[in-house]
Amino acid sequence: MKKKITAMGAVVLVLTVCAILARASPAVGVTPTLIGRATYEPFKVKTDSLVEVEVKAKSHLDMVVRTHDYAVGGSTGWHTHPGPVFINVLQGQVTFYEADDPTCTPHVVSAGQGYVDTGSGHLGRNETGLPAKDVTVILAPVNLPFRGELPAPSPYCGF
Repeated sequence: MKKKITAMGAVVLVLTVCAILARASPAVGVTPTLIGRATYEPFKVKTDSLVEVEVKAKSHLDMVVRTHDYAVGGSTGWHTHPGPVFINVLQGQVTFYEADDPTCTPHVVSAGQGYVDTGSGHLGRNETGLPAKDVTVILAPVNLPFRGELPAPSPYCGF
């Protein structure tokens, strides 16, 4: 009896994952390139110089660095991250939308500008007629995924 319950639980889990993935919003027209991934020990950094910043990691974490090349009309798809992501637009323009924003306000980020994603869920789109490119620094749990898919369309945006 216990084996049947375990087997049924596994089947339900697999079907649930398949249903979520079927509704997922995959990237289209965006090519990611991994530059590197490194594990950091817990740390605390605080500066009181021209750049005032405080960063603290209570546990080990991975830092993932990637570039993304956006074709005209390309989209990252709706997704989340387990921690913050620092996005630097290198070329063109990328427009970001937050999954929890009921006004679906666009955040337009041009070359030379940055955007901080909290990890709660967003989508990046190239809404221009020219290619775009960014580089991201993603903070993630050690050796675990750094991206989770969200269903589309967004409840607040029509895409």
